[in-house]
Amino acid sequence: MTDSPEVQCGQVRVPLDYARPDGPQIPIAISRIRASGPESEHRGALLVNPGGPGGTGLDYAESKRAQLPDSVRRAYDIVGFDPRGVGRSAPVDCGPAGGLFEHPRPDPVPAGPAEERAYLDGLRRLADDCARGAGAELEHINTANTARDMDRIRNALGQPKLNYLGVSYGTYLGAAYAAEFPRRTGRMVLDSVVGPDQWHRFDVRQGFAMIRQRDVLFDWIAAHPEFGLGTDRDAVRAHYLAARDRLPAGELGADEFDRAVYRALSRTERWKPFAEALAHLLRTGDGAQLSAEDDRNYEAALRTVKCADSRRPTPAEVIGSVRALRAADPQPVLTGLEATTCAFWAPPRETPRFGHPAMPPVLLTQAEHDPTTPLDGALRMRDELPGSRIAVLDESYSHGAFASQRSACLDGTAARYLLTGELPGRDVRCAGPGLP
Repeated sequence: MTDSPEVQCGQVRVPLDYARPDGPQIPIAISRIRASGPESEHRGALLVNPGGPGGTGLDYAESKRAQLPDSVRRAYDIVGFDPRGVGRSAPVDCGPAGGLFEHPRPDPVPAGPAEERAYLDGLRRLADDCARGAGAELEHINTANTARDMDRIRNALGQPKLNYLGVSYGTYLGAAYAAEFPRRTGRMVLDSVVGPDQWHRFDVRQGFAMIRQRDVLFDWIAAHPEFGLGTDRDAVRAHYLAARDRLPAGELGADEFDRAVYRALSRTERWKPFAEALAHLLRTGDGAQLSAEDDRNYEAALRTVKCADSRRPTPAEVIGSVRALRAADPQPVLTGLEATTCAFWAPPRETPRFGHPAMPPVLLTQAEHDPTTPLDGALRMRDELPGSRIAVLDESYSHGAFASQRSACLDGTAARYLLTGELPGRDVRCAGPGLP
């Protein structure tokens, strides 16, 4: 947590199981930064969530606030929180997580029947470790309960309605809140929108989008010969595959490499550092620039929530999805397929709902070519939320649009809505930045 004197911290106690409101309670950690403007400009509190599932939100109140338009900072107290199961809010733990945190880790892409069986065995071990680590809390760490926690936060803040900014998974969470508490939903911006799918289906859609985005990245690298990785897509791909095959023994495995690729594909400002790291690896054999520290709680909460939210895919569905991605590209990036673990998870107790006839229309914001939360899912989620509008940042390839890519058009649209409550009369298209 930050030590800034601007940030106020506290807790809200909530039931672990809302069916037993007087039963065991857990803490939900919250942070707040007061609005900077005078009382005449004050619009209340704006709860923010950075996504995940598994993203910690305490520091996000400060970091996201710094990006918001000044008019929004003047009008709103910005409130962050760690969702249940995350950070300082009863964090879940998957222990060894079926080897997820071992280094180096083997190739995560199964290429034949024996490897497919091993792949499923690894998912089973991961699910078993999570069940042991989380214990009785496991079935209660889900989106529907986090939405109920958000309403407890609203009440603790003395707000008649919840004003909210959710990013990535935070959009899924906001849509679930609006379905559960439609008459308590205030002004809501859903940025970089998760589609209203079962989680495994969403993950697979994302996997195909990542393949498309990687081709765009290869073309971009080819247009920059200073990297020394080739001057056309095929040459760059050959260097990429060579690097993946020649990782430093005992230091970096194919799984860690693919995770670095996944991170790079999500935001274009990471493309140059990734290309430089790839060239450095091929030149020196040093892959340290591609390694990243594991966040054990994030990975545990990510899978716990996804598997608590959706029906289980069958093992045959899991392997069918992997084969479909391999048919599209022999070397797909499977990092985002976290809900494959759910094939060996207990069935969900409660799945989230989206949209309600009594909810107010809200604003969705989205980058056109976002590979992490693809546009088609955002459009389908908009259709679940009656009367809502979407502002799309054209020719943008990054995850995160509002107060993220410095678009006066998109940021202005969202800020006006948060300040006045007025949505645009129709969906908005804004000129985007193009490739870096």
